[in-house]
Amino acid sequence: MKIRAAVVHGKGQPFQIEELDLDPPRAGELLVKIVASGVCHTDEVAQLQFIPVPLPAVFGHEGCGVVEETGQGVTDFKKGDRVVFSFGFCGHCENCLSGHQHACENFNAINFAGVMSDGTTRLLQNGVNVSSFFGQSSFATHAVVNQDSTVKVDDDIDLALAAPLGCGIQTGAGAVLNRLRPGFGSSIAVLGCGTVGMSAIMAAKIAGCAQIIAVSGNPSSLKLAKELGATHAVNRKETDDIVGHIKEITSGGAHYAIDASGVSDLVRKALACVRVMGTAVVLGVTGDLTINVQQELMGEAKSLIGIVEGDAVPKLFIPELIEYYKAGRFPFDKLIRFYDFKDINQAFEDSHNGKVIKAVLKMV
Repeated sequence: MKIRAAVVHGKGQPFQIEELDLDPPRAGELLVKIVASGVCHTDEVAQLQFIPVPLPAVFGHEGCGVVEETGQGVTDFKKGDRVVFSFGFCGHCENCLSGHQHACENFNAINFAGVMSDGTTRLLQNGVNVSSFFGQSSFATHAVVNQDSTVKVDDDIDLALAAPLGCGIQTGAGAVLNRLRPGFGSSIAVLGCGTVGMSAIMAAKIAGCAQIIAVSGNPSSLKLAKELGATHAVNRKETDDIVGHIKEITSGGAHYAIDASGVSDLVRKALACVRVMGTAVVLGVTGDLTINVQQELMGEAKSLIGIVEGDAVPKLFIPELIEYYKAGRFPFDKLIRFYDFKDINQAFEDSHNGKVIKAVLKMV
């Protein structure tokens, strides 16, 4: 079928909305009419080829929409179902079978190699294959998605609002609720107040953290962080000693720290600001980092860990987040600004410049 999609033809080139051909769903897959798709930093780093996805490609990995057709063997979904997408995984490796789909041994091949989980493509332009992304390529009017990466959404929530739950929001919230599981009354510092960081802050409030320290260089983001649950706000551009300030607030260091910025220096500060036996978490796509292992890590029995996709099983965790939202405990709607699909490049520019926390494209 003919669809419209935002195509990137070369490294760092802008998105161009063009006509493509989309093959029908195969066994275990759904054809979905896209309602909305979140704009995520991971799309940008792939566009810039920091993650080398084969080009041309259609990015977008926080999609949602309405099922129009089901492939052979699909039993859990039907035409008309409202769904949100998450990451792709193989389902049969040791990590998938043990409930760690985010650590699928084939994660990179399925999500970043430009093909679907069966190694084939669904997108073509003038007879030439176009790479897919995260097994969905949701910057388009329609997408083919594996049923295993798809979650049903109730009718009592705005479907477009649910789009970013499948990656950025789940990543931040899941790091806290699924992996760290902080004890009631503990302390946590969050460096970087974009979608991931804000989601971690909201989750920390749900978990009952007594001290939730937001660190950002954007005053408006810090103001919102306080509204969402942060007990302290630190403007990194106005604070000479971020680590010292966090240690002062927490009487010696936070139990946990999360870097959601992807900036190596802030990752190092996250590690430095936790107390003895504290845990620092990396959630952003980050480059090289040099540390003195004895002085900064092992000597104080600290942990430095990376968490992918919030250590979440999306079919379980996304419904949980929606229930928290309905109960007024996870107001992620305060992060979102909607854009028309045609304004995709503006949405990315505004996201990159910090004018918006979470840009979501509406296709209809």
